[in-house]
Amino acid sequence: MIKTAIKFQNNMVVVFDRRGRQIPKYQAQYKDIKESILTDAPPDTVFCHGLRDNFELKVVPRDEW
Repeated sequence: MIKTAIKFQNNMVVVFDRRGRQIPKYQAQYKDIKESILTDAPPDTVFCHGLRDNFELKVVPRDEW
């Protein structure tokens, strides 16, 4: 079950489950995996952009991810 989806500035995506474990099948380039994640993610999934400058995550609405 997807809990958190993070898109980094280099367009790589990583996804974590509710236990904080990475889900390898969703680790890919954004353009290749976006639709699959949006289809599989439950409504309470947290979507983020990973910021390189200060290593922070910026939470964004699902439709802006």
